[in-house]
Order: sequence, then C-alpha cells, then structure tokens
Amino acid sequence: MFLPQTLILGILALTMALFLWGRFRHDVVALAALLACVLVGLVPAEAAFAGFGHPAVITVACVLVLSAGLQSSGAVDVLARTVLPREAGRVGSMAALMGLGALLSGFMNNVGAMALLMPIGVQLSGRLGLAPGQVLMPLAFGTILGGMTTLVGTPPNLIVSGFRADAGLGAFGMFDFAPIGVAVAVVGVAFVVLIGWLLVPVRKASSGEGFETGAYLTEVRVPEKSKAVGMTLRQFENDIEGAVAQIVGLVRNEVRMNAPHGGRRVRADDILVLEADVDSLAEALAAFDIKLEEQVKPEKPAEKDKDEADDADTPDENAAEDEATKAKDSLRDDDVVLRELAVLPGSAIVGRSASDLLLRTRYGLNLLAVSRGGQRPRARLRMLRLNSGDLLLMQGPADVLSDFANETGCVPLGERELRIPDKRMAILSAAIMAVAVLVVTLGLLPAAAAFALGVLASMLLRTVPPRKVYTVIDWPVVVLLGALIPVAGAMQETGTAALLAGFLVETVAQGHAVVALAVILITTMFLSDVMNNAATAAVMCPIALGTAAALGVSPDGFLMGVAIGASCAFLTPIGHQNNTLILGPGGFRFGDYWRLGLPLQVLIIAVSLPLLLVVWPL
Repeated sequence: MFLPQTLILGILALTMALFLWGRFRHDVVALAALLACVLVGLVPAEAAFAGFGHPAVITVACVLVLSAGLQSSGAVDVLARTVLPREAGRVGSMAALMGLGALLSGFMNNVGAMALLMPIGVQLSGRLGLAPGQVLMPLAFGTILGGMTTLVGTPPNLIVSGFRADAGLGAFGMFDFAPIGVAVAVVGVAFVVLIGWLLVPVRKASSGEGFETGAYLTEVRVPEKSKAVGMTLRQFENDIEGAVAQIVGLVRNEVRMNAPHGGRRVRADDILVLEADVDSLAEALAAFDIKLEEQVKPEKPAEKDKDEADDADTPDENAAEDEATKAKDSLRDDDVVLRELAVLPGSAIVGRSASDLLLRTRYGLNLLAVSRGGQRPRARLRMLRLNSGDLLLMQGPADVLSDFANETGCVPLGERELRIPDKRMAILSAAIMAVAVLVVTLGLLPAAAAFALGVLASMLLRTVPPRKVYTVIDWPVVVLLGALIPVAGAMQETGTAALLAGFLVETVAQGHAVVALAVILITTMFLSDVMNNAATAAVMCPIALGTAAALGVSPDGFLMGVAIGASCAFLTPIGHQNNTLILGPGGFRFGDYWRLGLPLQVLIIAVSLPLLLVVWPL
C-alpha cells in the first residue's frame, strides 16, 4: 500500500468515526476532511473548492429553493386537501398520507414534505385513535421512500448521477431511478400500511404539545366567490374540523353576533370570527378561499377614538403618517414577516386598540390575531383593548416590528410560518417546478441549468421572495457535498477506491458480480443508518465504480445500488432528518426505529436486488 492510499484511508476512517460520534456537525467534519486532504497533498489547493461548483451541489440548492416556493405559496396544502380523504378508515387514510408524502418527496425536499404533512399526521392519529408515533413513523418512512423515485428526489441520487457523468458515462435522467424506486416505494408503503405499522412502539409523545401553539382569535372575510357563501355555519365548521378551528362570532353589516346559531347561512362580505391554532389557520383560509380581514380591509379614520384623533391631527404627525404610509405601500412581499409579540405588564399598548395605535397608518403593521389565555373577547379585533399577557400575531417589515416591540414594551417571541394561500402563486410555483422537470426529462438542459432557471423564474415572479432565496437553502448540506466531492475524487486518483473494490471482489464476493452488488447495497444501507446519506453516497460511489471495473461489468447497477442503499435509513433516528423530526412528537427512543426499519430494509433488498439485475443488467 502506497503512502497516498494510507493517508486517504486514514482520513476517511477518522471522518467516518467523527460522523458516527456525532459531536460535530456533518458539514464541519466534511470540511475538515477536505482541508486535511489539501494539507497532505492529496487534493491540490487550487482545486480544493471545485466541488462547490459541481452540478449535483447546484441542483440540490436549486431544488431546495423551488421546494420553498411550493410550500410558501400553499400549493402543497391544496394538494393535501384534494388527495387526503376526510372520512376514510385507517388503511385508506394512512395509505393516502404516505402516498402523498412519497409523491411530494419525489419532486421536493424530503424534509420539507415531512414538515408540511407532520401536523396532518398528528391530527390523523387522533381521529384514528392511534398514538402519534404510529402515524408519524410510517409518514417519515414514506417520504424517505419517495425520494428514490426521481433524480431530484434526494441528494444521493444527484451525487450518484454526478459520479456517472464524471466517469464519462453521462448523467442519469430525471426518471432513470423510477423503475426501481417506484416499485420499492409502492411495496414499502403497502407493507407499512398493512402490517408494518403494528411494529411501531406505542409511545406517549414527549413533545405533543409542540403543535398546540395556543388559540388565537382572528377575523376572516368571506369573498363573493367563496364556496362558503350559502353554507350554514355548522357546515363550515364541519369542513374545517381537521383544522382545529371553530367559529365564535359573526360580523354582518358591522354588527357582531357572539356564538351565532349553527343554522345561520354565510353571506358574501360576512366576517367570521375564528378561534384557531396558528399552524392550522392556513388550512381554514385555503379551504374556502377566504382572506384575513386585517389584510384586505383598510382601517377607517372614523374608527379612532376622538381624543386619539385630536392628538394625532397635528401637521408634523400627519406628515409622518403620510411618509409611513408611502413606505408601507412601497414594501415588497419579501420585506414582510409574521411575528408573535407578548404584551408585558406596563407596556405602552395596554388598554389601547389597534385603531388607537394607528398600527397601519403610523407603523405599516397588521394585527392579524390575538390570543388571550382561553378568553374570548367580544370586541372587534381592531377595536379590542389589549391586556398584559396577550399574544399578538402581527405582520409587517421585520425591522419595523422590532422597533415597535422595543418602543411599546413587548417581547418578540419569534417569526411564525403561516402559509396564507395564494392561488396565483401556487399555480406559478407548481408550473415552474413542472417546467424544470420537463426540461430535464426531455434532455433540453442539464439538471443544474434547468433548476437554476427555475430559481431565476421564482425570483422574478416572486413565488420565492429574493430576500428569502438564500435562507431556504440548507447550507450544511451544500457544504457537506461541496467538501466531500474532492475527497471522493482523491479516493479515485490515489487508487484507494480500486483497492477497496478489489478487496470486496476477491475476498467478500469472490468474483461473483451479483454477490458484489448485494454487498455494495447492504454496506451502503448500513452506513446510511449511522451517517449522513449524502456523505454515504459520496464515499460509496468510487468504491462502486471500482468494483464494477474490477469485475468488468457495467457500473450502472452498482451506482443504482448505492442510490437505493443511501436512501434506506430506517434503523436509527440519526440516519435521516425525517427520522429525527419525529423523535420528540412520537415519543420515540433511539432503539425504536429498527423494529419497523429492519423488516422494511430486508424487504427493500429482496425487491430491489432482482430489479437491479433486470433493469440495469451487469
């Protein structure tokens, strides 16, 4: 063994040990491995960061941005309401939820798909009388399985495609992964829905309250074209039952009715007073195409207190208000955030209402909802006198919200994600993603260029506000990929990949290509359970290529084996971010995952290995 091979093996062994230890973030470990290779001369200093320009890295970043557009526009929420049955039994409901998770994961970030469907999974568990974990673990596994189906479904697929292109064989196409990926996903989902869910340990959620953010009181206006027009209030509540929201008041012709009769019919321009969880409010808004009242109705000067109006009617203050209004009107959508503020005792706004404070004209802020410890105030939202201890859901520019909090003695609790549905943006974001996928499928442009064009279109059409483009990218994953690609290149250039492949072929597989393929698949699965799946793919691809070369067979089956194995992280909560997401809400322990994960991985091996030999013959 030559010195370069010894050095790269030592760096890889230390890197994998640090990945398994988990003391440091994966991106930090990967960057350290890259710099170690540079320092010992395995990677030229001038090429150290060439990996960050690799097509796989660019594509991953772009797909994350396009996924954010699908999320924020409400496109995924519309799909969820359309696909998921409201009255189905356990099998139908879980099959629909897992199937939707798998479908979304084929075209957007797996973690994003999981985060969107997770609250729905918790609600479904309550309706079906199951522990939250009995729905969340199947959902997490379903979103992981769906990533196997397309080129952009998961980072390992992009990495595998990049290594194939670097080997001079060309990149894999958008749906080259589908013949095996779809079969594995369908069989896996069917197994979990019919049998596997019984293997999930029944635990009490350790953070079940994480989805209960407190009941907010807000007002929504019913447009003329809303399908809520003509419905009774009881019918309206039945349709939003899954959204954890209820009607507590009705405003008609500026007259508020508290606790209106359920048989009363909704009319156009009615204002419904909803008590809703913040995370559930978007579903209630989207279900009937209704709008938050404070976003669509300008504040009337006549509604101010006379004394406050007299105090405000000075030339200087009127001029300041005019300037604030102009500034507010010029704000772009990407300048606006949603933030919760807690009203402290002694705050300057205690005893005053939104109208008194001139929130819109003076500050350019909207008060969207108020939470008051279970009490239901009887005043209109804009006329409600605020109390200490109230939680305010406010919308406006981040810097203005911060200044307002400091000036009035409120405590900002952080930004919230409220996906207020926008049909136009939902259609645009879905169309952009569809066109990008079509361009790649037809071979008109490489994936990196096609999805980069999609990001540009998203910025120009503001389906993803330009300011948020860089915040929605998972930078640790980008750094991880960009750092490990040159390390993987050093494995090939030093002959280390060929050395390891030779060991697998001669010692383990003993020259049998099918056995070698099974070893590659199983080894990748094991590594993916204990380290990042993208890192696993980057480490195993050179070994897979070297093994195929040593056996004199096509490398495609081996690369596909790496792609499948890297996406099968079902044994631990650290193998995939979706597994980590459900750890608290499901009340799981570290050792709970293998009970369902191990049979599922055995089933995947049994299904995928024969298909690899048929679809990608050696």
